[in-house]
Amino acid sequence: MSLDLNQNDLSHVVAADRAHVWHHLSQHKPYETADPRVFVEGKGMRLWDTTGREYLDGVSGGVWTVNVGYGRTSIADAIRDQLVKLNYYAGAAGNVPAALFAEKLIQKMPGMARVYYSNSGSEANEKAYKMVRQIAARQHGGRKWKILYRDRDYHGTTIGTLATSGQDQRAAQYGPYPDGFVRVPHCLEYRAQWDVSNYGERAADAIEEAILREGPDTVGAIVLEPITAGGGVIVPPEGYWPRVQEICRRHGVLLIVDEVVCGLGRTGTWFGYQHYGVQPDIVTMAKGVASGYAAISCTVTTEAVFEMFKDDASDPMGYFRDISTFGGCTAGPVAALENMRIIEDESLLENTVAMGDRVLENLRALQEKHPAIGDVRGKGLFCGAELVADRATKEPLDEKRVQAVVAECLAQGVIIGATNRSLPGLNNTLCLSPALIATQDDIDRITDAIDKALAKVAG
Repeated sequence: MSLDLNQNDLSHVVAADRAHVWHHLSQHKPYETADPRVFVEGKGMRLWDTTGREYLDGVSGGVWTVNVGYGRTSIADAIRDQLVKLNYYAGAAGNVPAALFAEKLIQKMPGMARVYYSNSGSEANEKAYKMVRQIAARQHGGRKWKILYRDRDYHGTTIGTLATSGQDQRAAQYGPYPDGFVRVPHCLEYRAQWDVSNYGERAADAIEEAILREGPDTVGAIVLEPITAGGGVIVPPEGYWPRVQEICRRHGVLLIVDEVVCGLGRTGTWFGYQHYGVQPDIVTMAKGVASGYAAISCTVTTEAVFEMFKDDASDPMGYFRDISTFGGCTAGPVAALENMRIIEDESLLENTVAMGDRVLENLRALQEKHPAIGDVRGKGLFCGAELVADRATKEPLDEKRVQAVVAECLAQGVIIGATNRSLPGLNNTLCLSPALIATQDDIDRITDAIDKALAKVAG
């Protein structure tokens, strides 16, 4: 079937979509009287829909994924060639691209050693949780089974990962959840929970308080995003991460870093945790690993974690008894190899730092102009602007007005994101995550659209 479609064909596509597709994160009642948006083509940072309208994508595919931009023929060609040669074999055996990408990935992650493949960020985190539980059973008599997670962080859509959702609206209506998951406070200084000078260290100390409250002999791990993503683009305050590392080591708590959003260059380093000088025990990743050209996720561990699952066969239950069917697909790792080559050869980490500075500079200029911007924060091409109704009291701008800003940008042909239906009363942060290929003109167009939208919506 050819996908070079004329306008009649495209009209049929839209009708088929309305009739049969169940969209993610969408209320479908409006589609009874209006057509859903259906995209047809992407190139660089541009998208075109079935009406022929062009958009500048400021969120890398809607969910922070298409890091190297649309239309990369070299990735598509690599996938095609690999699929003809060998498309799949279950992950109980190896394949060439999986071995080569694991080797290249580990070179970017000093201190890490082993790569476990699956096919989504949710699944990557679920694997990490299962590792913690099995380690508890094998090494600690079942005692160190609890996993801490942070308010406002998000780790996936499965029941297990939703049990660690720090976003109450995301988790609502899907419980009851399994036991053993314990929330710790967020670290957003703009919404300070303590009046102290060393806020980062104080926020980290709240983790130790939770460990002591639960009992150190019961806590096996903590899972944290290096920079909170959908919870409001929260960059941890100075001193936070080193103190977290210290606390984890003192109490024998494994540190799981969820790099599903930040991984593969989004913040200007290969991984977000690498800004902070910490050594995780487990790192999970997905979205940007192959820039959305193929499904792939990785749960990466230290050799010490891996060794806990090796046995001389005296224990037939001693190995990691897990499988991810599509973790055996070869398209993911071959796409990831080419994706990483592009990032290296085109110096996209350096571009991310430079263009990220431009985003923050522009947003701070808008903050001086628009009282509705209460706080600007971010790192690399991962930035947020928290909107408020009153800058003095920090009263959040109503979610409907925040979404009106997003809609007004869309009307200008610019796609941006915002926290929505995640944090009760605090869905008020605009989120920007343009592709790592962004130019200064792209950045300026995105922030100009926000400028006009704020003037229209927020006054």
